[in-house]
Amino acid sequence: MAEVITMPRLSDTMTEGVIVKWFKQVGDKIVEGDILAEIETDKATMEFESFHEGTLLYIGINEGETTKVDEVIAIIGEKGENISNLINSSTVAETQDEIKEISNDPVKEKEFIKPEGIEVISMPRLSDTMTEGTVSKWLKKVGDQVNEGDILAEIETDKATMEFESFYQGTLLYIGIEKGATAKVDSVLAIIGDAGTDVSELVDSLKKQDIAIPEDIESSNDKIKPIQQDKSFENITIPKASKPNVRVVASPLAKKLAKEKNINIQNIRGSGEGGRIIKRDIENYFEAAGSGFNTSFVPKGQESFEEVPNSQIRKTIARRLGESKFTAPHYYLNVEFDMDNSIVFRDQYNSIPDTKISFNDMIVKATALALKQHPQVNSQWFEDKIRLNHHVHIGVAVGVEDGLLVPVLKFADEQNLTQIGAQVKDFAKRARDKKLALDEMEGSTFTISNLGMFGITDFTSIINQPNSAILSVGTIVQKPVVKEGNIVVGN
Repeated sequence: MAEVITMPRLSDTMTEGVIVKWFKQVGDKIVEGDILAEIETDKATMEFESFHEGTLLYIGINEGETTKVDEVIAIIGEKGENISNLINSSTVAETQDEIKEISNDPVKEKEFIKPEGIEVISMPRLSDTMTEGTVSKWLKKVGDQVNEGDILAEIETDKATMEFESFYQGTLLYIGIEKGATAKVDSVLAIIGDAGTDVSELVDSLKKQDIAIPEDIESSNDKIKPIQQDKSFENITIPKASKPNVRVVASPLAKKLAKEKNINIQNIRGSGEGGRIIKRDIENYFEAAGSGFNTSFVPKGQESFEEVPNSQIRKTIARRLGESKFTAPHYYLNVEFDMDNSIVFRDQYNSIPDTKISFNDMIVKATALALKQHPQVNSQWFEDKIRLNHHVHIGVAVGVEDGLLVPVLKFADEQNLTQIGAQVKDFAKRARDKKLALDEMEGSTFTISNLGMFGITDFTSIINQPNSAILSVGTIVQKPVVKEGNIVVGN
């Protein structure tokens, strides 16, 4: 009988995983204990072995894809076994209740075609941080003729109140957000079309579906975004508006001033939101022209970027550090240490054949001995208690491509410098290769973060909860110090 394999929970904090690599293909024979895949969790990349025997009949998640814990990733059974019922019941995104609800939705049963010549206008994103806007004032009312470039309304963003002009021509048939009301970006703001067109059915459909209009055309902070067909709104056919011709975005006052002063507005770089040309740009241009500067040059640089999906490790690091920073009261103590004797000691120690330790190894050992004497610093905070640890497990922060991992040196106070050095090197290498085991990153009672090797003189770390403290270590620098009343070079 076929067995459904789900995304396993490989750590206590794991909520989703990424299939890094499949080691088996559909049709391969599977023996109990075979490695099926490599899975990236929120802490490490781990091998996932099979507890079943049979033939791999189905793979539900491709390499590089992410899915939640307990979602179907594979099916193992007898060769030739019919698993269509398992695939259909396991991979449908909606639950049976959701399917029933969708099938009974009267809007979906009724086909509706958007009237010809209708443009649905959404709440524009007028700043890069804007998530919602408030209509401060409507400059047009239902029934008014609207020309391209007319100001429809004043919209208050998170930064300023701005004029919003139309890129369409027609009659204002519907206002979706009244004066003083607030709505999210891409909510239906208004509808423009041919005079006399009945849009009541379209409005009712939009309200029932709670349609938000996605950005689709080339973004401009005050450009209108047309509604497009959405999977949740299958029976309404709304064609994309054709992309408007490239045009200069300027306020009506700026256009008027430019015309009066006989200035080619295309030669002006706007300083308003999204490069919008405003009054002061025209005035500044005129003043600069009078001073003899060449103002006709317009930079033609092109912005570019790339987006890299966040890995499970990076997302978890961001979440947990954010939780720590905003839930644990942080305060910072700074002190400088004279490292002269440490430098001499390290040189002597490394003179022993086949022996090499770092300053970081020495700091780990010194910290471990100090924590043994001060269990209040070697403590962990829980809501109902404080745990004073009598053992010392030191977490050593290791920078990796996806952020930061913290392998743990168990009983660090009992290890000598050579043992600490060897273990830290091993941890660092396996951390970068994503080969650390989960138990090697758990149980720390204190954490050390050392950026001295990068020339960082000082920094403030975020507490690695549930630890109560973390040590930030900077680089050794030479500077004038006072010793026995004399100014000398110190480390």
